[in-house]
Amino acid sequence: MSNLSFGIDLGTNNIRIYHNDTEDILMEKNMIAIENKKNIFAYGNSAFEMYEKAPGNINISRPLNYGVIADINNMKTLVKYYIAGLLKNNIKPADYFIAVPTDVTEVEKKAFYDLIKESNVKAKKIMVVEKAIADGLGLDIDIKNSQGVLVVDIGFQTTEISILSLGGIVLSKLIKVGGLNFDESIKNAVRKEFSLFIGGKTAENVKVHLKDLEAAEESAVVYGRDIVTGLPVERSISTKIIDRALEDNFNTIIDNIRVILERTPPELSADIFRHGIYLTGGGSMVNHLAEKIANGTNLKVNIAEHPEHSVALGLAKVIRDDTYKSVAYSIEGMGK
Repeated sequence: MSNLSFGIDLGTNNIRIYHNDTEDILMEKNMIAIENKKNIFAYGNSAFEMYEKAPGNINISRPLNYGVIADINNMKTLVKYYIAGLLKNNIKPADYFIAVPTDVTEVEKKAFYDLIKESNVKAKKIMVVEKAIADGLGLDIDIKNSQGVLVVDIGFQTTEISILSLGGIVLSKLIKVGGLNFDESIKNAVRKEFSLFIGGKTAENVKVHLKDLEAAEESAVVYGRDIVTGLPVERSISTKIIDRALEDNFNTIIDNIRVILERTPPELSADIFRHGIYLTGGGSMVNHLAEKIANGTNLKVNIAEHPEHSVALGLAKVIRDDTYKSVAYSIEGMGK
């Protein structure tokens, strides 16, 4: 019987946990609501439901910021609650595999290890896997061979651009552009064009449904506060306005992909030309983004079948298949 194991992908917006006993992936909002600065009021999707609606005595926050742990105490609380929920409040000794961004400091990487160690989840073994490697595995790419692979993971606050070869990372670049920037651009465009304040949830909803709205030739209906009168109003927003609002963000991602491509060794460049770019992450599903990247790089773009789960699926492969165990490593005692 295999050891009880968990694969954890800590995203700024969502946390995903793979449980090897059930083969399921839990996905919940990585948010926590604290009442009167001390009591846990809600967490996960329940906390997100209260976001932008809660009274002043309830603080709702994300423990991760730009892909790294900003509030380790609240993050430890969330990890323990989620693991306890998966094990029906009967926490047992288990192995933990956690994905970490590549282009962060060693101290920030060690914080992921310390998080699991200090979360009171009875961790027997804690291993880390570079997020880009897990992405590649989750995309069903044979990362162990010598072919160069370009993976672009567009998350909530960051985009990680990586070149993989022979089970390792040749180049990696983490930029502070992601789904949150898309939402802010939509909010700014609506404020500029219609003198209307809308919330982050409303902007995200427009972004998520943009493709369907465009296909149906419909406008996005939003509700917000009129800047002039201060009254709540409804407005119909053309999808063309939203598309224009997102262009600068798309171009920033494309420019950084080009920077990585310019630094790529020629033999790996040839591989990337043949196979194209692999696009994943929740932000990758935004309307026209894949098309813009293809046009901006003159490369084929392969879109992940399950973009929000590719890292967790990769961690699942590491846990299940001994072939890929070597990509996981321990950082216990780092920096001592």
